[in-house]
Amino acid sequence: MLRPKLPTMPQPTGTVTPPAVVVEPTTIVPGTSTPPATIPAPTRPTVRLTPGTVLALVGSGTAVVLVVGAVLVSLLLAVAVTGASVAVCALVIRSLVNADAKRR
Repeated sequence: MLRPKLPTMPQPTGTVTPPAVVVEPTTIVPGTSTPPATIPAPTRPTVRLTPGTVLALVGSGTAVVLVVGAVLVSLLLAVAVTGASVAVCALVIRSLVNADAKRR
């Protein structure tokens, strides 16, 4: 039911030769040449910077810089806090191991 059915390929019956290619010469007839068509360049809308748009661009750029800076500083702070807590844990474990060794 779930087995694929493979098609059977017919066996060649004799020697197969490629068909002969016939090359016929063509003549070139000179004619009148037409000038190439010029394609007009697409018109792009011009960007006009008014004082309001400049202020908006500067404000949005400042906001992006502040947000990215806050994210990077918080990541650095998280790494520092994690490193400090790992160091404290290492000191506690070392003191516990040393205290246990002194009792024996």
